[in-house]
Amino acid sequence: MPLALPTTTRTIIRMAPIAAAIALTACTVGPDFTPPASPGTPGYVAAGDTTQADGPGSATQHVALGQKIASDWWSLFHSQALDDVIRQAIAGNRTLASAKATLSQAQEQIAAARGEQLPHADLSVGAAREEEDYAAFGLPTKSATFNLFSVGPSVSYALDVFGGLRRALESAEADAEAQRFQLAAAYLVLTGNVADDSIDIASSRAELRALDDIVGNDQQNLDLVRAQVGAGSGTEVDVATAQSQLANDRTLIPPVRQRLSAARHAVSLLVGRAPADWSPPAFDLSEFTLPRELPITLPSDLVHERPDILAAEAQLHAANATIGVATARLYPQINLTAAISQGALSAQNLFDPAYTGWSVGAGLVAPLFHGGELEAGRRRAIAALQGSMATYQQTVLQAFTQVADVLQALIHDDEEVTEQRRARDAADEALRLTRLRYASGSVGILPVLDAQRQVAQSRLGYIRADAQRYHDSIKLLVATGSGWRNAAPAEATTPATATVHDIAMP
Repeated sequence: MPLALPTTTRTIIRMAPIAAAIALTACTVGPDFTPPASPGTPGYVAAGDTTQADGPGSATQHVALGQKIASDWWSLFHSQALDDVIRQAIAGNRTLASAKATLSQAQEQIAAARGEQLPHADLSVGAAREEEDYAAFGLPTKSATFNLFSVGPSVSYALDVFGGLRRALESAEADAEAQRFQLAAAYLVLTGNVADDSIDIASSRAELRALDDIVGNDQQNLDLVRAQVGAGSGTEVDVATAQSQLANDRTLIPPVRQRLSAARHAVSLLVGRAPADWSPPAFDLSEFTLPRELPITLPSDLVHERPDILAAEAQLHAANATIGVATARLYPQINLTAAISQGALSAQNLFDPAYTGWSVGAGLVAPLFHGGELEAGRRRAIAALQGSMATYQQTVLQAFTQVADVLQALIHDDEEVTEQRRARDAADEALRLTRLRYASGSVGILPVLDAQRQVAQSRLGYIRADAQRYHDSIKLLVATGSGWRNAAPAEATTPATATVHDIAMP
């Protein structure tokens, strides 16, 4: 005798082919996504502009197009102290920690979007005290008051016929990818800022040493003038003039000390520590080695290396998928449901098979009139895509402009360092000769003070020009997205396979 299947099972079996047929005919509405093509620009600067710094007698830097560097790009400066501070910053920086947490949120949104594509199962348990008025139904029986207990599971499944849920998952994955690239950008900005502020510390300390020498020279000038007055060949006006020069040069020291304090505090902040609890090393410019060769990305590859560009591309992908989500809302939504329920008037009968009920069904909801809401939602998504495309294009242009600016800056830095070195050496020699002439009585004190001012300006100018070369070298390495792929401390879910910006209705 063949085995008889329960009615519930037979019903589900009958509906299975229907559900399978619907699933087989499902489509994904909305445009597919293809990453924008790489810009065709052949270089970073205009034709005729050089990208090499070849000033005679200078510590020339060369740009090596297309070469890769290690993830720890700052190691090019050969400073162990800088290496240590950057490692501490990567471990303790709060902005980086916030970016990691934001990425984790985006990854959890992917898990939630995937869950929306699966059947949902729930268990409901209820207990109620009810009164029924049978007279309302034309029955002679009096009203009755009774308890009603119920328990049972239910299952629901949304057939993603038009791909709205799949597009929502695609958008979530693209959002997570954007957050991963934003974390990488935060990593690059952090390491670049630590290196920049460390150079600021070193250059401020060098300026303070130079100012100490200048003030010492001023004091020597004052002593020399006083000696001349004592010998009868000088005047009190000369003494007052020398004292004024000494006082003026001393006023240059407090602003540099403040700049040094601010740089030290900035590094403490980047490391994630309070200035009172931690201080950076006493960096010195002599501890750093200026990279003679700067490897940078080819223009055609920059869009695949800069994390801010990749983040903008991922946001463009997310906006593209959102059009599919909005488009799917224009079509019918189909849900399958199944439930088993136990209902009894007393708790002891709750699980008696005689009180078992079940239901299996399918529901379709098709939009008829929403006052233009759904169409407006789709148009809004299309406008958002257009805005994201403009943002992406602007990000690319800004990246190319930034690299071009820094390349030209390095040329000018090299030229300035060469000229500042010459000016410094010439000013030192002029001061030496002027002091000899003053000591012999050939000139007054004013030429000496003028020569002293030239020395002060040239020494400070050389230190600042030398430090600027380090700053611009750092900017170039950061601007080309150096090394973040192997060092940024995060991974993200791989985004959905992408194909073309077509915003036409399917």
